[in-house]
Amino acid sequence: METREKILEVAMEHFTRLGVRYVTMDDIARAAGMSKKTIYQEFKDKEQLVFNTFENSMRQDQEFFTKLSEESNGALEHFVEISKYIRSRFSNINPLVFSEIQRYYPKCWQLFEHYKHNCAIKTITETIDQGKAEGYFRKEIDSNIMAMIRLEQISSTFDPAKFPPAKFNIIEVQMAIMDHFIHGLLTDKGRELFYKINNQD
Repeated sequence: METREKILEVAMEHFTRLGVRYVTMDDIARAAGMSKKTIYQEFKDKEQLVFNTFENSMRQDQEFFTKLSEESNGALEHFVEISKYIRSRFSNINPLVFSEIQRYYPKCWQLFEHYKHNCAIKTITETIDQGKAEGYFRKEIDSNIMAMIRLEQISSTFDPAKFPPAKFNIIEVQMAIMDHFIHGLLTDKGRELFYKINNQD
């Protein structure tokens, strides 16, 4: 593994598990088994490291969703696979991460917002449209509005004021909201297939 990739991997693990604000470059250097000087040869400062770490993470997400769209058998299967991906992706994430980035790393937050509006919403909208064409999702719903609602649902689970970590498990919250969302889209035909897919797991 190249030095830069190693740093990004270690930084992502630390930032998501411990939060962004209090993880230092020294912490990352120790965990990566290299000197802090080596990290500064790759990244100008912590702000750049934070930006590049989450930029890399979002690139991986986009690659996953692109591959899923190419390989998926249909819209419902797509949503089920996304649900599994979210479960694995966010299983160990600290809910404070996104509020810290929004407050202390505005350039990185702009990156999130750009990804949300130019990739995530577009992907969800296309999937809902596909499900409507397949007869699994209700034709009368507005796909773009529902996609925006879905993104807001996901974002809200990371708000500690709404879902205090001491009281709620973030994965359980994500799954409950996903279940509620998907049932609002389904036709009778879609509901039958959805239950069939879930019973196969």
